[in-house]
Amino acid sequence: MPEKDPSNYSWITYLWVLAISSWGGIVGFHRKMQAGILRPFNVVEFVGEIATSAFVGMITFWLCELGNFPQLMTAALVGITGHMGSRALFQFERWAEKRLFGAGDK
Repeated sequence: MPEKDPSNYSWITYLWVLAISSWGGIVGFHRKMQAGILRPFNVVEFVGEIATSAFVGMITFWLCELGNFPQLMTAALVGITGHMGSRALFQFERWAEKRLFGAGDK
């Protein structure tokens, strides 16, 4: 089996990852809009939410591939972290600080 490398995956795989994570971002945006956290019809916030979700989904995909997760679990985690958006980045940052630097809870 060839070494895992981001350039070894097909464009259709990346298209699916971006679609699932962006869909999670759309759902997250809608939830925030309904809760009054975001203003309706704000294109900049919407695009920012989708971009963040796509980024987090891609990182999640690569981490799941590195950990040899089953494909269905990977798809579910990509959607969940896409929905979480920046909260997923914050959670990962906290985990990395504890794991890599031994930082305690702040």
